[in-house]
Amino acid sequence: MSATHQVFNQSTALEDVNLFRVDQPLQEALKREGGGWAADRVSKLGAICGSAEVQRWGVEANANPPKLKTHDRFGNRIDEVEFHPAWHELMEIGTTHGVHSLPWTDPVPGSNVARAALFTQLTQAEAGVGCPISMTFSVIPALRTQPEVAAEWEPRFLSNRYDGELRPAETKPAALAGMAMTEKQGGSDVRANTTSAVPLNGGGPGAEYEITGHKWFCSAPMCDAFLVLAQTGAGVSCFLMPRFTPDGTRNNFHIQRLKDKLGNKSNASSEVEFRGAWARLIGEDGRGVRTIIEMVGHTRLDCAIGASAGMRAGIAQASFYASNRSAFGKKLIDQPLMQNVLADLAIESEAATSSMMRLSRAYDDAATGDDENAQLLKRIATPVLKYWICKRAPWHAVESLECLGGNGYVEESGMPRLFRESPLTSIWEGSGNVQCLDALRAMVKSPASVEVLFNEIGEAGEADSRLDAYVDRLKTAMETSPETLEVRARRIVEGLALALQGSLLVRHGDPAVSDAFCASRLGGDWGEAFGTLPAGLDYSAIIARSTPIV
Repeated sequence: MSATHQVFNQSTALEDVNLFRVDQPLQEALKREGGGWAADRVSKLGAICGSAEVQRWGVEANANPPKLKTHDRFGNRIDEVEFHPAWHELMEIGTTHGVHSLPWTDPVPGSNVARAALFTQLTQAEAGVGCPISMTFSVIPALRTQPEVAAEWEPRFLSNRYDGELRPAETKPAALAGMAMTEKQGGSDVRANTTSAVPLNGGGPGAEYEITGHKWFCSAPMCDAFLVLAQTGAGVSCFLMPRFTPDGTRNNFHIQRLKDKLGNKSNASSEVEFRGAWARLIGEDGRGVRTIIEMVGHTRLDCAIGASAGMRAGIAQASFYASNRSAFGKKLIDQPLMQNVLADLAIESEAATSSMMRLSRAYDDAATGDDENAQLLKRIATPVLKYWICKRAPWHAVESLECLGGNGYVEESGMPRLFRESPLTSIWEGSGNVQCLDALRAMVKSPASVEVLFNEIGEAGEADSRLDAYVDRLKTAMETSPETLEVRARRIVEGLALALQGSLLVRHGDPAVSDAFCASRLGGDWGEAFGTLPAGLDYSAIIARSTPIV
């Protein structure tokens, strides 16, 4: 072989690795937050999702995005979405491992924490499947407001089997749930929606309605049933709309087009029309937003989990690559400036993991209905962490990509796919402004939630003076000029997120990580980009916690 064709000083692919077993921060958080009993279960899924075969399925599902078939060859309306076989393989992995169902089928302490760890494994194989998995998981609280409908549909949604064919749900071993709220003229302002619902048999909770309207975004249109918002005479109401009517005919659910998105290519997002589509009212007439809000809360939790998983994937790829490639006589991972970048990325990832796992425990603690403090913490911390973790994800992804240099800009590395995916969670289920306004609404309507959050932050005691000073400044900012609070909402919510993450790391994290977090994020010794940590920190110890050892 000619010497010019020898390949050396290149990294290998990060595959055939147990994603959970090389993620020390997640292992620690799973045990700390009450999900340690599921470690073997998470590890099993981590091995599957880290395998070369499943990683390849993620690539194939994105390279071969879904296709819409509105009509069959004879001109009959069918409204079907065709997926690459890899998509179905990935969906089967998620459902058979209970990523969509665990807290409902096994509601023991720590079940939401365990599910968060499972979700983290799955989305590192392919984030697109997280959409239908998340909505199927999240539909249950809303569905339970209408017990007779829940009795029919809940067993289907909670089945740990998968059937991707479009046919009546009663003929399938399992079903998936989707959601359609957003309209062109309304966007996040769902009360501005114009889709209308007319009762067929007198109306009221559980009754049958015909729905007519146009939804600008309908997530995962291949699902078997959807929560839909529509106007009745009483106002915005919530409905369950299946793809098939009770007599087995296709519902008047017409997919107009699939959205051509920046990322999330494997998943189908659509624009749909309802032309007298059959549905049943869920909850009180005119109280649709209140009915669906629990579903939205759970999907927002999943946004934080998904963004954290993306950060984990980014730092894992970056640190693994840097440990296998040399420049200027040293491994990249031993170069001082690269150490600063990798350590900064590792800190961000670990802070996201710690805080989203703590939020998941709040969902566990609140599940019984007896822990009012957990309910309040869940109420305010969900928009706070959804906002901040998801906002940080794109910056984290692009810096992780750059650690691979030109190789990271090439599709084969997987980093461009990670980068394209990274903005989604900040937009889905309410963009950044919506989250900040929701956090302010929690402060106004539930002032005790602020006290509960600061009590949680205060659990760190006086362990770090930088955290204490930051919290004092934050409290002052929140109490000053209340008339400008809305315009300052992003600063306030960012501050709450950083204070909570700092407290968690000071209490439970590695000393090197917590020291660096407090020095940079809270103490102000930090620049505008990743890789601007102050000198004198234990970079090697921080990086070692996040570097996969294969």
